[in-house]
Amino acid sequence: MYKRVLLKISGESLGGHEGKGLDPESLRAFAHEVAQAAEAGLQIGIVNGGGNIFRGLSGAGKGFDRVDGDKMGMLATVINSLALSMFIKEEGVNAKVFTATPMEPFADYYMRDKAVACLEEGTVVLISGGTGNPFFTTDSGAALRALEIGADALLKGTRVDGVYTADPEKDPSAVKYDELTFDKAISDHLKVMDQTAFALCSEGNMPIIVFDMNEKGNLLRILNGEKVGTLVHK
Repeated sequence: MYKRVLLKISGESLGGHEGKGLDPESLRAFAHEVAQAAEAGLQIGIVNGGGNIFRGLSGAGKGFDRVDGDKMGMLATVINSLALSMFIKEEGVNAKVFTATPMEPFADYYMRDKAVACLEEGTVVLISGGTGNPFFTTDSGAALRALEIGADALLKGTRVDGVYTADPEKDPSAVKYDELTFDKAISDHLKVMDQTAFALCSEGNMPIIVFDMNEKGNLLRILNGEKVGTLVHK
């Protein structure tokens, strides 16, 4: 169903049950899912968050300057991408890390055409460093990169199986959406992604699938056209 996707993974998901640091088992499990989908022919770009190491916005409430805090958060995403890329390579699939700001020799500076060429060769591309600018979340960065690389969809891997009317981990009466429009997601202030990311995807007509990344085989199910999670569209 899809040829090329942009997968967004939260930093906390790479930190295991505690959501902190780097958990080898979580990294290995995600790498296996990504490798399976890549071997089935899916071109995969990945943007991950950095909240398992440092989150600029929360840091600003603890005395960190917001701009410098966001820079620290962007560096955290680079660490996560380097770690995940190693585990993907262990699965026998090539992976390459790009950064939004020059950071050679640790990773290549992101250029769209170079990233797309890697995708077309079957390489999993990890685009780290956010947008390279403060005040933008990695959700917004994922939306931007999905549009740039010409992805067929943005896949948001979470701990829950889709978008709900409220946080299902806090409100047992929350109801899941099978699909909804960008306008409704924005007007109802649904927090699965930030408003800027929703607006970018709406303007660029980039569908979003919100799904449980921890459920084994979900990436392949999406690739095969099965209804998984929640579809957000025009």
